[in-house]
Amino acid sequence: MAIVLFTDFGSADIYVGQVKAVLQRLAPPVPVIDLLHDAPAFNVRASAHLLAAVVDQFAEESVFLAVVDPGVGSARDAVVMQADDRWFVAPDNGLLSVVAARSVRGHCARIVWQPPQLSATFHGRDLFAPVAATLAVQGTLPKDWFEHCDGLKVEFGGDDLPEVIYVDHFGNAHTGIRASGIPRDALLAIGGQTLPYAQVYSESGEDAAFWYQNSQGLVEIALNCGSAARILGVKIGDSVSWV
Repeated sequence: MAIVLFTDFGSADIYVGQVKAVLQRLAPPVPVIDLLHDAPAFNVRASAHLLAAVVDQFAEESVFLAVVDPGVGSARDAVVMQADDRWFVAPDNGLLSVVAARSVRGHCARIVWQPPQLSATFHGRDLFAPVAATLAVQGTLPKDWFEHCDGLKVEFGGDDLPEVIYVDHFGNAHTGIRASGIPRDALLAIGGQTLPYAQVYSESGEDAAFWYQNSQGLVEIALNCGSAARILGVKIGDSVSWV
């Protein structure tokens, strides 16, 4: 059992520490894993595909605290969802919808509990963290904390997203395309350029861009010993296609 954090709060700011302070206070024995705090800021769709690509690496009963929430404080719902024996606590804004669409079994509920003090702009700390901590410690929530619902209100579906969804610090550009179904002789087109496949970096010459299947199973654009994002001018949201 662990609480897994996936946010766009930024690794250099104070927000992650404040969330962890709540988790330490309410669930002190539960390990906390910092999966990512630099998810594409404000970009719920890209973040939803990135989250879906990594959840299977975590043990059953893990509790994911996922917050990419540009609509914080608005009328959007907060939800708790169980998908293939993992728990997710998040805003109902599409962030969990790719996980939900690709899961075999699961259900969701709307969070109706509110803490005594709720910041209008920091539900990650004040609402989602206490719910995630309670789930991790008790394995369930008090019945008056939630209401069952038929499904998520915002759904993106489970299809691949043919866009760049994340750029890591190496300058590698992750896409929302699962690589398993892509022929290895296919050329990836982005920004007027076409890139061949390589299995590993060393198969490509220096400063030669290529695509490959990354460790999350996604199509990724890379450059041997360089930044593909900088050299190719690639950014989150850029469309990719096959030729």
